[in-house]
Amino acid sequence: MKFEIGLEPLQQLFFDARSYNGWLEGPVAEDQLRRLYDILKMGPTSFNCCPARFVFLSTPEAKKRIEAHLRPANVHKVMTAPVVAIIAHDSLFYEQMPKLTPHRPETRDFFAGNEELARVTAFRNGTLQGAYFLIAARAVGLDCGPMSGFDNAGVDAEFFPDGQYRSNFICGLGRGDPESLFGRLPRLEFDEACTVL
Repeated sequence: MKFEIGLEPLQQLFFDARSYNGWLEGPVAEDQLRRLYDILKMGPTSFNCCPARFVFLSTPEAKKRIEAHLRPANVHKVMTAPVVAIIAHDSLFYEQMPKLTPHRPETRDFFAGNEELARVTAFRNGTLQGAYFLIAARAVGLDCGPMSGFDNAGVDAEFFPDGQYRSNFICGLGRGDPESLFGRLPRLEFDEACTVL
């Protein structure tokens, strides 16, 4: 029998976790990024399709490449983050299906023959993996600053010029500066957002 986890991990993953707008100095180690990925990759996706792809910008030179594509209000919080992740999805994710679904190798052709289904599947499941990314980052002790305030087409042209990958959102990673936080905004209550039938 499985038991509900205690309050402490929920505090770290959800209740105390915030979206940061500024950062304290200090590096993010590559082993943290690897642990982050090893956690998030275990989250479920349809057909185990795993379409998300992640690019970690960890040097000033790498971050400089994204600067021109940011909305002005986001430049500081992106450029000062120790690491900036581009969360993208692979439009040809189905080429990996023989590895990901060895019991059903025909799955590749199911998606390869239906461009619209492949597009929707890649975006939906890549977004789902992006949510796992945020939770996994918090689980390995990183703060997050996710945002969509950038020019996707510009980022795709800069980082994915062959058009196979498509950016979804970006996320600063590091130790968040508490001074950069705003008051927590309200959330909808259960009865406002949920229906039990």
